[in-house]
Amino acid sequence: MSEATLTSKGQITIPADIRRFLVIAAKDRVTLTPMPEGTVVMRAKTKPLADLKGVLKPLPGLAVTFAEMNLGSVIHRPNIPTSAAVIVT
Repeated sequence: MSEATLTSKGQITIPADIRRFLVIAAKDRVTLTPMPEGTVVMRAKTKPLADLKGVLKPLPGLAVTFAEMNLGSVIHRPNIPTSAAVIVT
């Protein structure tokens, strides 16, 4: 378990072992999420957006190309419900 001290400016230094564990360095961003039981979860925001490719699977018949999005054709497709998520292919 690591420990840090809050400065008068509201800042802390993340201990070196935690920085190594999270694979973060100077200027990297982290998120702090308060949990209902009173703890705070800190996560590194170091992954590029491209790493999310493939996380969501497209719904059959709802995938559109970048060209279709640029043309706005997705708005005119009657078979896509307004609440559906559209996945880029």
